[in-house]
Amino acid sequence: MELAHSLLLNEDALAQITEAKRPVFIFEWLRFLDKVLVAVDVKEKQKKLVEQLTGLISSAPGPPTRKLLAKNLATLYSIGDTFTVFQTLDKCNDIIKSKDDTPAYLPTKLAAVACVGAFYEKMGRMLGSSFPDTINNLLKALKSAESQGRGEILLSLQKVLSGLGGAAASCHRDIYKNARSLLTDRSMAVRCAVAKCLLELQNEAVFMWTTELENVATLCFKALEGSNYGVRVAVAKLLGTVMATALMPKQAAVMRQNVKRATLEEVLELMATGFLRGGSGFLKSGGEMLKGGGSVSREVRVGVTQAYVVFVTTLGGQWLERNFATFLSHVLDLVSHPRATQTHVEAVYSRRCVSFMLRATLGGLLGEKAQIAAGKEICQAISKQMRAVVNDISGENKAGAGDVSASQHVMVCALKELGSLVQSLSATASPLIQEPSVGLLETVTSVLLHPSMAARLAAAWCLRCVAVALPYQLTPLLDRCAERINNLKSSPEAVSGYSFAMAALLGGVHQCPLGIPHTKGKLVVSIAEDLLRTAAQNSRLSLQRTQAGWLLLGALMTLGPSLVRYHLPKMLLLWRNVFPRSQKELEAEKARGDSFTWQVTLEAMRSFVAHCPELLTEDVIRRLMTPIECAMTMIVPAIIKVHGAHLKASAAMVRLRLYDILALLPPKTYEGSFNALLRELVAEFTLTDNSANTTTSLLRSLCHYDDSVLMGSWLQETDHKSIEDQGLAENKSTLGPEEVRKSALALVMGALDNPNPILRCAAGEALGRMAQVVGEATFIARMAQTSFDKLKSARDVVSRTGHSLALGCLHRYVGGIGSGQHLKTSVSILLALAQDGSSHEVQTWALHSLALIVDSSGPMYRGYVEPTLSLVLTLLLTVPPSHTEVHQCLGRCLGALITTVGPELQGNGATISTIRSSCLVGCAIMQDHSDSLVQAAAISCLQQLHMFAPRHVNLSSLVPCLYLNITETGLEGVLFGMLDRETDRKLCSDIHDTLGHMLSSLAVEKLSHWLKLCKDVLAATTDVGGAVVFEVQKDEEDSEKKDEMDDDTMFTGLGEDDKSKPSVAPRWVTRVFAADCLCRIILLCENADKTHFDLAAARDLLVLHLSDLIRMAFMAATDHSNQLRMAGLQALEDIIKKFASVPEPEFPGHVILEQYQANVGAALRPAFSPDTPSDITAKACQVCSTWIGSGVVSDLNDLRRVHNLLVSSLDKVQAGKGSSSQLYSESATTMEKLAVLKAWAEVYVVAMKIKKEAESKPAKPVRSGDDDEDEEDLGTDVLPPDSLITLVQPELPSLSRLWLAMLRDYALLTLPAEFSSQLPPDGGAFYTPETIDTARLHYRSSWAPVLHAVALWLNSTGFGAGVGQEEVSSAPSKPPGLPQGGSTTIKTFEESVKDRMHLMLGVSIEFLCFPRPEEPIEHVMSCLRALCTLLETPCAKTHIADDQLLAVELLNVLHRLLLTRDPPAVQLQVTAVVQETIRAAHDHLQRQKTAKEEDGEKDSQASLGEGGDTGELVPGKSLVFAAMELLVFILVRHLPQLNTRVKESPSHVPLRPQRLPEKSARLVANAVSILAELPSLCSPAGSMTILPTVLFLVTGVLKETAVKTPDNSVPVPVAAALQSEPDMDEVSMLTAITLFLLSASSELVGVTVLQKGCMDHFRNALNSSDPWVSSHARCYQLLLSVFQHSSRALSTPYIHALAPLMVEKLKAVERSRPGTAAELQAVQEGIRVLENLVGMGEDQNRVQLLALLVPTLVSYLLDENSISSAPQVSKGLHEFALQNLMRIGPLYPAAFKIVIGAAPELKTRLESAIRANQASSKAKAAARQAQPAVQAAPTIKLKTSFF
Repeated sequence: MELAHSLLLNEDALAQITEAKRPVFIFEWLRFLDKVLVAVDVKEKQKKLVEQLTGLISSAPGPPTRKLLAKNLATLYSIGDTFTVFQTLDKCNDIIKSKDDTPAYLPTKLAAVACVGAFYEKMGRMLGSSFPDTINNLLKALKSAESQGRGEILLSLQKVLSGLGGAAASCHRDIYKNARSLLTDRSMAVRCAVAKCLLELQNEAVFMWTTELENVATLCFKALEGSNYGVRVAVAKLLGTVMATALMPKQAAVMRQNVKRATLEEVLELMATGFLRGGSGFLKSGGEMLKGGGSVSREVRVGVTQAYVVFVTTLGGQWLERNFATFLSHVLDLVSHPRATQTHVEAVYSRRCVSFMLRATLGGLLGEKAQIAAGKEICQAISKQMRAVVNDISGENKAGAGDVSASQHVMVCALKELGSLVQSLSATASPLIQEPSVGLLETVTSVLLHPSMAARLAAAWCLRCVAVALPYQLTPLLDRCAERINNLKSSPEAVSGYSFAMAALLGGVHQCPLGIPHTKGKLVVSIAEDLLRTAAQNSRLSLQRTQAGWLLLGALMTLGPSLVRYHLPKMLLLWRNVFPRSQKELEAEKARGDSFTWQVTLEAMRSFVAHCPELLTEDVIRRLMTPIECAMTMIVPAIIKVHGAHLKASAAMVRLRLYDILALLPPKTYEGSFNALLRELVAEFTLTDNSANTTTSLLRSLCHYDDSVLMGSWLQETDHKSIEDQGLAENKSTLGPEEVRKSALALVMGALDNPNPILRCAAGEALGRMAQVVGEATFIARMAQTSFDKLKSARDVVSRTGHSLALGCLHRYVGGIGSGQHLKTSVSILLALAQDGSSHEVQTWALHSLALIVDSSGPMYRGYVEPTLSLVLTLLLTVPPSHTEVHQCLGRCLGALITTVGPELQGNGATISTIRSSCLVGCAIMQDHSDSLVQAAAISCLQQLHMFAPRHVNLSSLVPCLYLNITETGLEGVLFGMLDRETDRKLCSDIHDTLGHMLSSLAVEKLSHWLKLCKDVLAATTDVGGAVVFEVQKDEEDSEKKDEMDDDTMFTGLGEDDKSKPSVAPRWVTRVFAADCLCRIILLCENADKTHFDLAAARDLLVLHLSDLIRMAFMAATDHSNQLRMAGLQALEDIIKKFASVPEPEFPGHVILEQYQANVGAALRPAFSPDTPSDITAKACQVCSTWIGSGVVSDLNDLRRVHNLLVSSLDKVQAGKGSSSQLYSESATTMEKLAVLKAWAEVYVVAMKIKKEAESKPAKPVRSGDDDEDEEDLGTDVLPPDSLITLVQPELPSLSRLWLAMLRDYALLTLPAEFSSQLPPDGGAFYTPETIDTARLHYRSSWAPVLHAVALWLNSTGFGAGVGQEEVSSAPSKPPGLPQGGSTTIKTFEESVKDRMHLMLGVSIEFLCFPRPEEPIEHVMSCLRALCTLLETPCAKTHIADDQLLAVELLNVLHRLLLTRDPPAVQLQVTAVVQETIRAAHDHLQRQKTAKEEDGEKDSQASLGEGGDTGELVPGKSLVFAAMELLVFILVRHLPQLNTRVKESPSHVPLRPQRLPEKSARLVANAVSILAELPSLCSPAGSMTILPTVLFLVTGVLKETAVKTPDNSVPVPVAAALQSEPDMDEVSMLTAITLFLLSASSELVGVTVLQKGCMDHFRNALNSSDPWVSSHARCYQLLLSVFQHSSRALSTPYIHALAPLMVEKLKAVERSRPGTAAELQAVQEGIRVLENLVGMGEDQNRVQLLALLVPTLVSYLLDENSISSAPQVSKGLHEFALQNLMRIGPLYPAAFKIVIGAAPELKTRLESAIRANQASSKAKAAARQAQPAVQAAPTIKLKTSFF
């Protein structure tokens, strides 16, 4: 393929490749040429190029090739020399004139025709006067050409006309005469081409919309007969445009000739002829004319309908606005005309058509204001009709029946449009509803009494639209209807009409989030029961009453299980009673023939099954089955035989409803009835006595969505769907035993040969599903073989299409593996069928099935890719583009093939390169196709190619193609515009997604652009008028002038330039989306770059657009539309949150939002008006609390404005449950009240925080006198710290009561289902039992701030201690925190404390046990903060310490929370709660100790505290153990190296100590300080259990975190570890310090602060007179290890500082000899340290050192007199000293001598001691020598492992 990429065609390469590949090579060259021609200089190569290109004309090119060829030739001439152009033109004309009519020559002729068209289109008048010959030549050829030729010639003529414009006037009539007859050509593609050609012609040919206007219209009507969708669109465009031009001619044409303009009446009259009489007006045979003619064919009517829409659209929105009344009365006349409604089915179609006309014009072209005006017109039309009907009925005139039926159709269309209008306007429609002069509701309600049922139904639907648009109307409308039904029970119309209305309103409830009061459900049930009960009393009314009763119950079901649950037993009873219970009753019932009652009963049942699946327990299903089985036996067609055919429709409806219910129930439930049911189903398909049955069937919805191309239902994707589509019956069954399977298979196989494509499709689908269900290889093989055989033998289109689809469906449902062995056969058969050029239908079905097989086979298809691909390419190059379905299926195949090859496409091998380039060529051909669905297929293929082989796909060619119709607002502007016009939900959601993706990737970079876009959409108010006109027209205001407007200005709106066309202001839905976008932009900016909120950084930052943001939020928040108000308030809240702390650079100390106080207040105020829906008020409360709490406002008066809004809402909350005028459901009231309480709670929390901060700050110094005059100003500007609290204070008594009541509700609502019996029967303080499910959600979103607020309140009032007394005087019956009144008033303060503690802890622990993942992290934080605040109060501390298991449970829950929630803030808050819990336990222990001391039980104190005498800590009961677990988790989480298992693992790489991030460091520090408190909770034995672990962890933390900091500051964890609380016993402390000194790095140890701290600790220890003198022993041991440290730098300062003190201490022993063994050990350890120091000293210093040691030791010796009487310990000291002296002497003989010699008294004492010693027995000496030495380096044994 690369060889094809050259400027001149590479003829050598072309000659070398096979015949089959040449067309592809040529096409690829032409594609290349098309890209490069415009960019290169072709001077020297032009001649050769022209030669090659003209040569190709005669090489029989296919459709895409000829199109490109013509384009290239024309481009070549337009950029190069033109002197040979006439030569080429002549050559083409000669080919066209050629008499050769063989099929082989046809492509050459077509190519020549295409070239001629392209020349004129590109060069037009440059070709001079040659055009008459060319045109004549083409017209001559037209007469004898076959259909492809006719289509191509007409296409060329269209191009010639567009290139020449007015210059070709002389040939216009010829073209018109020759072309018009082809409008009724039998080829649809030709009809389309003529229509397009004539559309081009009418631009210049004035006669078409003047003298020939009627003929053009008649021709168009004829063209529509038997037309397809494409023809209808093209003809409608022609007809509509011609009519519009006739009414408002184009400027230029008017100037040239004196034209008589048609009037609106004439034009409409002409169009109506087509609608009512079709194209057959005078061509049918005389007989038919006399009978009054047959009915107009649907195709004509649909086509004319589309033409009406084109007509109005061309004239534009402003024209429609001015002429709406005329247009409306005209289209309503159409539908009331007897010719449009000859049969029921025809009437339904005509109504659909008229509705489409109204919706497409009114809905799309008018702005909201103009739509309201149009709504008024429609109302008037309805009341006029209704007056006529009433007069008819009262006048008893006989002609009334015809008028009534005509009026019903008008009513249906008008009401339907009115409903759609109101629904699309939503809340913006309120002026239309509220204006008394219009009386919309009265008018619509009056139609509920119309004699025709269709009109009553339409009125009911219209009321439902009103209620959905304006939900506050829902409850009043329901009440009104209920009242009228009760009052007018005896009028059949009233019963029927008002029950329709009530049912419609109930059905609309699910679209109104605020719902209706629960009592309305009860009301409906009672009305329905009453109707059913009284039905039998009056035979004239029984039909209506029964129907009304069941209809109401069916509608009730849509309210969902929470409401239906209450009425279920009653419903089951009613159902049981309706159906006959025995054969005898059944016979009697059949005899009466009133099966209609079953139809409505089943309808109610279906509604129940569909809307309340949660209530379908096995028991309920069993009870439902009784009536259902009854109905099954009933559906025998015998009734119709007995009672006549008028019951046919009723009986069919009963069957349809029954099948509907069965399809919704699990098939298991009616297994017993399968056989009977299947018989019925087979009969449905095979015994249908009229073909119309399929119009009521839902078969099409059962067919697979992807098969739609086969049934032409791709129309579902177009805007004409509503009039093109016809309705469809759904039947599902499962396969049971063998005989069932056989009959099902026979039925399905039969249907594969049915002439109806929908049936064939459904049969294919059913076959695939059967294969899937049965799943047996033999069964599948049998089915496949049947189709293979059939396809090999059959020649008829029907069976070939049906069975080829069957193969595709088999593969689709069984998958590649299951159907692998049939793959080869299937593929070869389908490839052969796909080449059958004689039937495009067979090609379409075969290719579609092939695509299914490729899709489902996956990699197994790899072997067939090449042949399939080459077939696809060949067909793309040869099948005429007019067969769009074939091209669509080719696109599907290509897409499936690309997926099969997949990532392999990236490869560079020869085969892969070929496959890849083939795919690209295929995409290129489809991209150039005229059908949009084929283009879409091309795009999706390119997307897949791009996904698999991005380097090889140049998307730049695709993107411009997508951008083709995009205006200057960019893609996003176009998409916003589409949101306004699109009605297709799926498409709208796709647009939302696309805009969302664009936002995320572009908004931050192009901030101004996107904000402007949102602002333009939001700012386009609807009050300007119907349409926003870009060029303001001068004379608009003055209505007199408007009437006299001269022609010139009249037509400016219709100029060719689109910009002058008025565009409609964005509708509310789009504005809501824009407001949502605004919130997303704020979020995106925040995530992208925090400087967006910093004014000092001047770039295109969000903060620079703050005023716009506020303005947009304000506009949205104060709009008519409730949805928009919600979005606006949300945006406002986001803005406040994000900008609250942004400073205002020009005024230091102020924030930037301050200047917008007024705007915020003004945006919030309307939301608190009494008629505002609850959800908006709730949102506004949220914004209020955000605003007050944001700290932006510094002026108390400004704050009051917003504060007062909350105060007014609080009054509403206190009004109690049953407020009189309830419009919405009780849960809406719950939502609003809880929102108010939550807002107050948030404000209170902030107020308390400010107060606390203010109290903790130092008081400001008093200013000197000269500042006095400024005092006042500053006072108003800066809020005093308690000002916010002063605003809340007055409300606190009532707030605290309400808050506690709300928490009590919440606690009850969180109980698991098994405790539901404990819930109060009449609901809680703020919810009713019926709305419990929805109420739960509201409580869930607001409890957390309230919990925090209550905790703060309890904390500040000492659990409400003071408050109760204050309140007593004012409201004796309401103790704080209890629901009003009741017997609970006598609780003691202790009991109330206990209750509140249980409530608070219960709510918290329940939540923390299992916070749902979707819970916002703020709730977790609020809950933890509340716990912390609560535990600060003495009451709470006592409570939690008294019940240790409660504290343990709390810690366990917190531990679990740490495992699931990561944010450091949460973990820090958890440590705070743990700290409070531990402190509570500590205080409790202290109290116990004091109590014991007072009782004088000092000895038993030792067993107090955890661990008792044994030291055992029981997991699950021990608070210390729980705390250790949690703390170990935190430490190991942040310092994994602490875990010994990590160290021991082979993969462990030792890490250097690192500086922890700030938050982690604080966490670790908190954990360590709590650890240090734990030993104090234990008994001595218990503390021995945990000390090793505590020490291990503390030293581990030191080791890991002790890193030198640049500023020599101490890391937080180190500091914490070093001062682990003073009450930690000294020994542990010193051990920790020693370990720290031994293990830490030398830089750190040298830090002066640390050094001094450590020394002080040792000094204090040495000086302490602690009774636990063992600490001295330990202290000496530890000092020894420090002094012996290998690094002198470390040890020397300590030796200098501490040795002298030690010597002093040891010297003092002489005066107070040790009294206990422990004291003796201490002295021994001290001496050992001194000995070591002597050993460490240099030789020259030895004498001084010994001078310290020897005299001390000698002073310990006793003289022989006292030795015998001395206590044992004192003796021990004597012996120890003597032995040491005797050991030292020989060690340092010289120095020893010097020292002893210097002091004679030493010598004598020593000598006498030695003598005495020798005298005592040797045995003792031996024993003494064996005394074990205590180890110098301490080792710590861990007793309990917490890892």
